[in-house]
Amino acid sequence: MTTPMDVPGTMTSPLTSCPRSRVQRAATRASYDRTTAYSLIDRLKTAHVGFVEDGEPRIIPITVWRLGDDLYLHTLRGGRLSRRLGSDALLCISFAVTNEWVMTKSAFNHSANYESLVLFGRAVPVTDDAAFDTAFRAIINQIEPGRWEQVRAPNDKERKATALFRVPIQEGAFKSRTGGPNDDPEDLALPVWHGTLPADG
Repeated sequence: MTTPMDVPGTMTSPLTSCPRSRVQRAATRASYDRTTAYSLIDRLKTAHVGFVEDGEPRIIPITVWRLGDDLYLHTLRGGRLSRRLGSDALLCISFAVTNEWVMTKSAFNHSANYESLVLFGRAVPVTDDAAFDTAFRAIINQIEPGRWEQVRAPNDKERKATALFRVPIQEGAFKSRTGGPNDDPEDLALPVWHGTLPADG
């Protein structure tokens, strides 16, 4: 069955990058593959949205979901966030999850196995009622398949109170670490356990 996350027309081209979005440190851990990036978005659906306001940085955690090659997020219409999203300002949207803690025989070499994604883009207001319903149908049915067909659709009052935005997925980079500890050779004889621990304990 085709899910709302796998709508026709999904691009197969890599994410674009430039100096601000290209991974510099540990670049071998980077990927610009859309399938890999989309998998993390669809799994987490929680992002941190960063922007500049009055010359100062702002970062807001918010529910963000994907439909095809677009991200969607919503907020209170007329509120501070909706005004910023509607201003065509450049946004930095990040997703991250720690899967395992990497325990080594030295304090310095401890690490984490993680997945992360940083995207750059600009928000476009969604004003069409059909597009509004399509986007919200996607997130509700992604959480529980078929639920949209069971619940009441948004009414006029709810539509007027909600500012929905679409951010085309174009520029960004995925980065991850997997594997075990990287201990220094001189530490290997230390009588200390090393390995990986689930991040959730």
